[in-house]
Amino acid sequence: MSAPFKWVSFDCYGTLIDWEEGILNALAPHLKALKAPPPPEEILSLYARFESEAERSWRPYREVLRLVARRLFAHLGLEPKEEVFLASLPRWKPFPEVNEVLPALKARGFKLALISNIDLELLEKTLAHFTFEFDALVTAEEARAYKPYDPIFDLAEARLGVAPKEVLHVAQSLFHDVVPAKRRGFRVSWVRRPGRDPFGATPRAQGSPDWVIKDLTELLELL
Repeated sequence: MSAPFKWVSFDCYGTLIDWEEGILNALAPHLKALKAPPPPEEILSLYARFESEAERSWRPYREVLRLVARRLFAHLGLEPKEEVFLASLPRWKPFPEVNEVLPALKARGFKLALISNIDLELLEKTLAHFTFEFDALVTAEEARAYKPYDPIFDLAEARLGVAPKEVLHVAQSLFHDVVPAKRRGFRVSWVRRPGRDPFGATPRAQGSPDWVIKDLTELLELL
């Protein structure tokens, strides 16, 4: 398909970075103290709940991570380890295809943007895992608001400098990305990876993406 997109924008954590594996790996040593640790899907659902509640009002993402850890450990009856996610986030790795697909998109002339619920200082540690550079970065820290709320998308539109219809937004979260991006007129591709809960560590939501892809390699066919 010949697509009229000038930009392809991406969510980062959950779409490019396997944050579910990162979250579960960070917690694994601490869950050993429980006689009956909750299954992974319950852990991720709790993470989704606590994080979305923490992001309703602005606070730096490192504080969000501390608050989520504090609430999660308390919920599980464990001694709180506030730094558990903050310390592990720089080690969260990209999905296997990311460092092949995104450079290929750049080679085809698409500009690449990242729209992320993160602080720039933390994001810079994640960017070290990529073998390419984004043409634009948009963070919640700059917008002083988190997705799915409008200010971060306002900032993204201003920074990309094109009409929403000229942007293809690619994301795993219906709640954070697909629903608000579609509402603003972006075209949206939902990444629904086989064998995984389509919601995972994000709140449940109903959305209508333009396309559904199983991983980022399908973008090369789509575009």
